[in-house]
Amino acid sequence: MKKLLLLLVVVLFSSCSIKFSGASIPAEMKTANVLFFENNATLVVPNMSTNFTETLKNMIRNQTRLNITTNDPDAVFSGSITNFDIRPATIVDANNSGVGNTSPLNRLTIRVTVKYTNNLNPKMSFEEPIERYVDYATAGGNATQLEADNIKKVMDLITTDIFNRAFANW
Repeated sequence: MKKLLLLLVVVLFSSCSIKFSGASIPAEMKTANVLFFENNATLVVPNMSTNFTETLKNMIRNQTRLNITTNDPDAVFSGSITNFDIRPATIVDANNSGVGNTSPLNRLTIRVTVKYTNNLNPKMSFEEPIERYVDYATAGGNATQLEADNIKKVMDLITTDIFNRAFANW
C-alpha cells in the first residue's frame, strides 16, 4: 500500500509543468526578458516606466524559477504605458446649492499595452491592453503621496494581470 501511495505522489508531482503561486510554467521554460515599458500616456509621471518595468521583473523573479536575461530568452514581455488618468469618481454638492461641487473620490486609471512572446510555444503569445483603476479619498492626506501610493496599487494590479495571463492561462 505504501508503494502505491508513493507511486501516486510521484506521478502527481512529475507532470510536464511546474507550478508556482498558481502559475503553470512549462518545465522547458528557463528564462524571460522584460523590456522597458515606455510611457506614451498624455500625462507622464516621472519614473513610472522604470517602476512598472521593475515591478514586473520582480514579480517574475519572486514568483517563478525563471531567470531574467537578455540573451535568447524563452519568454519576452514588452509594451508601453498608453494611458494615465485621474478623474473625479463621484461629485458631491456640498450645500445642495448647485455651487461648490467637490469630489470626495478620485479614480486613478492606468492602461498598459503588453506583448508577451512565448518563444517555446508561440500559440501562448498575446498582445493586448490591460487597464486597471483604483478609487481613493481625496480629503485628509498629502495629495502627492496619495497619488504615488495609488499608482503603485494600480501597477501591482496590472503586473498581476500580465503575470496571470502569461503563466496561469487567465
